[in-house]
Amino acid sequence: MTAPTRTPGQVLIAGVPWPVYKLTAIAVGVLVLAVVGMATTSAGPAVLAAAASSAVVWLGLSLFQRPFDR
Repeated sequence: MTAPTRTPGQVLIAGVPWPVYKLTAIAVGVLVLAVVGMATTSAGPAVLAAAASSAVVWLGLSLFQRPFDR
């Protein structure tokens, strides 16, 4: 069994290489969820805003990755 290798744009999580842009998108989503949830005190808008912001960040940052990082 060989150890997983990572490239400069990746982080190992439980032995699995994850691109940094995906982790950034997840972090943005969690932050938006918390802020909108506290501002509206409602789960619906918070979840929708978090999902939308995560998707936009994920897709936006993935455009700037080198082809071999995917």
